[in-house]
Amino acid sequence: MKIHFALVGFLLLASCGENSNNATDSTAESIVADPDGSKGLNDDIVELSEAEKELDEASKHTTSLKFKKMVHEFGKIKLESENDCVFEVKNTGKSPLVISDVQASCGCTTPQKPDKPIAPGKTDVIKVHFKPSTKSVDGKPIEKTITVTANTEPKITVVRINAIVE
Repeated sequence: MKIHFALVGFLLLASCGENSNNATDSTAESIVADPDGSKGLNDDIVELSEAEKELDEASKHTTSLKFKKMVHEFGKIKLESENDCVFEVKNTGKSPLVISDVQASCGCTTPQKPDKPIAPGKTDVIKVHFKPSTKSVDGKPIEKTITVTANTEPKITVVRINAIVE
């Protein structure tokens, strides 16, 4: 989107020059009015949510994180039982760690991210609720993933939960 606005700005400046001719002006106007041939410029402007604004600002200052554990083993649990765990995450960088999103691999797993940025050297937790809806097959553990998006490099880190569901 930044490239799009830069291109529009360049075309506007080029069309405002003293020596511009009508052909250049009309071409610039048609590009500005319909940059990809399908819609107007105003359709490309979207309002960012507070979380997106916070991530955008934080992404200018990448940091690093470390999880105390990457996998939580529930062991044997019952079908439809309520199970909770936490993943402790430490900001190992020099800028505030902003976890912008946590997504589970299915609807039976519900992660909850920290509400506020994590200061350098500090820790917080990602809470995970797991209510299994299917049993394990042949005694093999069921594995679910939680994808964590943050202002780190790489932006995505994956943690897992495992359980043998009876």
